[in-house]
Amino acid sequence: MFLRQFSYLIALSKEKHFGRAAIACRVSQPTLSTAVQQLEDELRVPIVLRGRRFEGFTPEGQRVLAWAERILADRDALVQDLSQMRGSLHGDLRVSVVPTALPVIAKLTAPFSRRHPHVTVTATVSSSNAIQRGLDEFELDLGVTYLDNEPILRVRSVPLYRERYALLVSKDSPVAQRQQIAWRDAAAEPLCLLTRDMQNRRIIDAAFRSAGVEAAAQVETNSITGLILHVQSGQWASVVPRHLMVAPGLPAGLAIVDLVSPEISHLVGLVVADREPKMPAAKAMLDIVKELRGVDLFEPKQKLK
Repeated sequence: MFLRQFSYLIALSKEKHFGRAAIACRVSQPTLSTAVQQLEDELRVPIVLRGRRFEGFTPEGQRVLAWAERILADRDALVQDLSQMRGSLHGDLRVSVVPTALPVIAKLTAPFSRRHPHVTVTATVSSSNAIQRGLDEFELDLGVTYLDNEPILRVRSVPLYRERYALLVSKDSPVAQRQQIAWRDAAAEPLCLLTRDMQNRRIIDAAFRSAGVEAAAQVETNSITGLILHVQSGQWASVVPRHLMVAPGLPAGLAIVDLVSPEISHLVGLVVADREPKMPAAKAMLDIVKELRGVDLFEPKQKLK
């Protein structure tokens, strides 16, 4: 049994095609197929459902795949742990965040990279459901997502900040000069919102329902930048987390109006899979975050509750 056989199996799970998996592993297709067959022979179980093409994994193959993911993750953790023993942490740290949490990444990676300059951080944006899958399948080391709305399972978490909501409008909008607007009134605006696969959109829909209205989006996008560009056109408004506009500063020509009646907030935090031993790079990032406990990264005067 060789680690490369496990890596071939994981590539096959991702690509769902022998040829593409072989390309991803930089080997020939016969080499990959032979390695999988040798693993089946050694373990004495069928791993892959074969027809004219890849058709999936057998129940035994699913179990082997789960162990393969764990074994390779433990191999990476071992390499990081040994580098740390030699005095300088080396390796990779894979982090994924929900779109509305993107501004927090630089606030975490900057102190992390100063302390651990030999660790390469890969930061991606994805849905909360994709973060759950990534942590479960050892494809992610950490996530930044909502902690109190649709809680992620099988994780340990550290709170970062509270997300509060505002209506983003053009400065030419009739409501641009107001300090507050009720959710019920905001529903009457022509809205551009995130797509429904994003948890932020589900939070916004629930907030409108709690105000007794249903909000219909004229435009949907899975990009925060897309929301901002649509509002800048002057034709639409959007509901956004307030920190997205406050932290970097409002884009030109836009205004924010706080949403009230009801006042809604949700806790966002860092999550790591609840298993031991932790990846050393993930543990090092948790140490950075714990040093920030009690500090709201975007609105320091507010306490986390």
